[in-house]
Amino acid sequence: MLSWDEFEADESTFALSTVNNSSAKGAATRDTSAAAAARAREELAAAPVQERAASVAAPGIDRAPAPLAPKIVAPAPASPQTAVAADPVQRAIQALETLDVNVGLQELEESAQRVKVDDKRMINCRADLNQLVPFKYDWAWQKYLDGCSNHWMPQEVNMNADIALWKGKTGLTDDERLIVKRSLGFFATADSLVANNLVLAVYRLITNPECRQYILRQAFEEAIHTHAYQYCIESLAMDEGEIFNMYHEVPSVAKKASWGLKYTRELSDPNFNTGTREDDQALLKNLIAFYCCLEGIFFYCGFTQILSMGRRNKMTGTSEQFQYILRDESMHLNFGIDMINQIKLENPSLWTDKMKEEATQMILQATQLEIEYARDTMPRGVLGMNAVMMEEYLQFIANRRLVQIGLPEQFKGVKNPFPWMSEIMDLRKEKNFFETRVTEYQTGGALTWE
Repeated sequence: MLSWDEFEADESTFALSTVNNSSAKGAATRDTSAAAAARAREELAAAPVQERAASVAAPGIDRAPAPLAPKIVAPAPASPQTAVAADPVQRAIQALETLDVNVGLQELEESAQRVKVDDKRMINCRADLNQLVPFKYDWAWQKYLDGCSNHWMPQEVNMNADIALWKGKTGLTDDERLIVKRSLGFFATADSLVANNLVLAVYRLITNPECRQYILRQAFEEAIHTHAYQYCIESLAMDEGEIFNMYHEVPSVAKKASWGLKYTRELSDPNFNTGTREDDQALLKNLIAFYCCLEGIFFYCGFTQILSMGRRNKMTGTSEQFQYILRDESMHLNFGIDMINQIKLENPSLWTDKMKEEATQMILQATQLEIEYARDTMPRGVLGMNAVMMEEYLQFIANRRLVQIGLPEQFKGVKNPFPWMSEIMDLRKEKNFFETRVTEYQTGGALTWE
């Protein structure tokens, strides 16, 4: 690389040669050439070293450039901003220094006040949702605590007897095997549909923190239930493709799943929000569909069938898991009904005669779909029951759901043909949970770390 002194000498030689070769030109031309050379020197002095070297070798110069010696060229001095950006920690500090505090300022100002009980509402609440207390709906918090107390896991249930019975040639009739398959096929996807509705729609639209706390617990329990069905299917070495695709391939199962999905499509849209009467009623219908109908009616035929099998000492491990699932689902149902009634109380304009008629029809439709499912799974009498008895039981359940949300009964004179189901729903974990589990365990607070 040329030094600046060498470049000056070459520049003088170049200028002298230019003058000699252009002697015929006038003084104005010589002045112009000298001025151009001066400008070139100024530009080269201001340019980076690499650019000066390139200029020396520019076309028009009658000599080969001197070879460039290997040399590490120091970078140009960095500006303060460049120096900060080069270091990750400084870059983070710089980003915070330029943080636009106006972004979200309105939302922060709206929630800056301490929350009072009277500020809380089930839907369309503007109070800070991050402040759990003070509680307005103590029943929601109590259900959350009860759900935590009832925690269980599928692997804790012994499935050895079920495996032996399922693999045996004479342990179960064809009708009993059909019931087991249909129940696992429906429930394996039904609880996933419920969980998706909770996570994608209900949680976002319910604007009360203690209710949200229970909804999170419920979503976790739905995951446990799906795990339990998968555990049963895997333990019994069933065809997973056949079981998990029943909600596509078996009409009586597919119709129930399709009916439930139509009520969540609109709410699953991220752009859907409550705030108008029409949208608030859409949310209310969704809650009635999933709590009163799907969890409150669609589950009851399958639960009754499997639990009746357990009472006859058949498929006892599967039956035990259904017991714990039914206990959880009963609490989900009660929570949902309390939430529906609270929304009605806070927003009486939503509970119009038309809305009442729609809610009644939803429960009646769900009841009919479950009756069709019962006929499909019990073409003949089995396990001390038949489709006619199940139809009366489902009508009895439908009457309860109607009354629970303030609507009149639609099936007069029906009774409960399976009173033992009420006893099972009242199951407490301590009753027999620890007697039938595979392993004992301790809660985190009781563990000793060595």
